[in-house]
Order: sequence, then C-alpha cells, then structure tokens
Amino acid sequence: MSEMTLVIGNKNYSSWSLRPWIAMKTLGIDFRETLIPFDFESGNPAIKAVSASGKVPMLIDGDVKIWESLAILEYLAERCPEHHVWPADAASRAEARSVSSEMATGFFALRGQCPFNLHRKPSLLPADAALAADVARIDAIWSSLLEKSGGPLLFGTFSAADAMFAPVVGRFRSYGLTPSATAARYMEAITVLPAWKEWETAALAEIWLVAASEI
Repeated sequence: MSEMTLVIGNKNYSSWSLRPWIAMKTLGIDFRETLIPFDFESGNPAIKAVSASGKVPMLIDGDVKIWESLAILEYLAERCPEHHVWPADAASRAEARSVSSEMATGFFALRGQCPFNLHRKPSLLPADAALAADVARIDAIWSSLLEKSGGPLLFGTFSAADAMFAPVVGRFRSYGLTPSATAARYMEAITVLPAWKEWETAALAEIWLVAASEI
C-alpha cells in the first residue's frame, strides 16, 4: 500500500488542515506532510497547482486526490478500517457523523469573528448574539456526548468527531470563549494530545502573517 501525502496550509491558521492531520497522527495512520503556506493576498499559486479547488487540505493517495476535511476523514475510514476513524458502535457512528457534518457546514459566527490563530495571545472577545449562540450549541454538543460516553473525548476514545472539533478548542482558547466546566475538561483533553502539542509547537514557530486572520 503506497504512502499517502497530506497537503496542508499554515499550521497557525489552517483549521481545516488541522482536522485530518490530527486524526492521522493520533490514530497512527502513516503519511507524508507537505506544507504550502497561504501568505499571498490572492492565494499561493502553488496550492492551485496541486488542488483544483485552490484550497487545502488535500490528501493524495497514489492517483486518488481527496479534498475537504470531512471527505478526507471518510476516505481514511474506508482505506484504513483497522484504525477506527469513526466509533465502532453504529448508533454512535451515526451521531459522530451528524455532529461532524454540523461542524463542517455551520457555526458561521464563530468562523467569521474568531479566525483560527494559535499565535494570538489569549484574550476575551465580547460575544454578540450570533457568536454566543454558536458557543452555546457547541457546548451542548460536547456536554451531551461526554455525558453519554464518559469522556475524556467525545465518544470515549479519539474519533473523527474530535478531529472536526479540534480547531474549535483553539478558537475558544484564543478568544477567551468559556464554555461549561464539562466542555472545558474536553478542551484540556484535546490540548494534552501529543498530536495537538506537535501541531501547536510548529504553528508557534511559523513566521508567515495572514492579515485577515489577525483580530
């Protein structure tokens, strides 16, 4: 079986890249990393050269190219079933896919007002009604799943659902968005993962600057 390549953007800014990266690292799926920074105002043409959408992440597996974080996670689940990308139980798997899809397609206030930026010194960002609603909904998702699973991660052990929500942990920390005590414990469980620490260390060492993500 050929080695896969994951093309990602800046670790400081690319929340979408973090998702498949942290999943593959945590679950022990071998891959080669290629980082293409998007520090050009109109985008880095090198990304367009490997990704027709002009966006990353992009997973390359031989002649197969998969883009969009959730699609990459689904591909990995099929290609590497022994790594248990999704929960083993059918009901839990369905719920994990549901909350992951909700994350992929929603929470626009959080995305727009709180760009992923690990360089940002944690400080409180006053939340308007839309942002407060996003935070409350994410808190409710986490709290409900953790109550059922017993934690420390959403479905007990790491799954694609945790990968999808990992960038939210970074956003909550950077902008001082404080969820419930239960959700705060979940955030801690994510940030102590070796893969999170590896990503964060690399992100903090980056020198690229994307003005639009500096709030």
